[in-house]
Amino acid sequence: MEVILKETIDTLGREGDIVTVKAGYGRNYLLPQQKAVIANATNVAIFEKNQAEIQARIKEEIKAAEAIAKKLAGTTLIIAMLTGNEERLFGSVTSSDIAAKLEEDTKVAIDKKNILLPDPIKELGENSVTIKVGFQTTVEITVSVVPLVETAVA
Repeated sequence: MEVILKETIDTLGREGDIVTVKAGYGRNYLLPQQKAVIANATNVAIFEKNQAEIQARIKEEIKAAEAIAKKLAGTTLIIAMLTGNEERLFGSVTSSDIAAKLEEDTKVAIDKKNILLPDPIKELGENSVTIKVGFQTTVEITVSVVPLVETAVA
């Protein structure tokens, strides 16, 4: 089944692209969610007419993603966690924790789904984490997990 994407979908393509998908995916997800339309002659003509507008929107998305990537490049987040006797973490650092700390430190809101963390961080030290900031645009940041130092109240 051929469809024309009405918005950028990371696994398929950019807005305005004509892509071939399985019939069930198109019928049950893309079309009801209004993320795509069937690629018939009428719809193709409409999208070709609006091609300049679509390209301008894509350029704006790319500029925004590159600006965020430039701002985040080289960022080091320091996350303090409770540790046990042998410097083992109680719990782990997840993509939610990284997203919250990133917003707190840099004022850049990143959805936790865009933080590409294969497994939660369960050890102290520095870890390299990839963040997806736009369509095919990623940036590497460093997450440093340190022990939480509790202050005694006298």
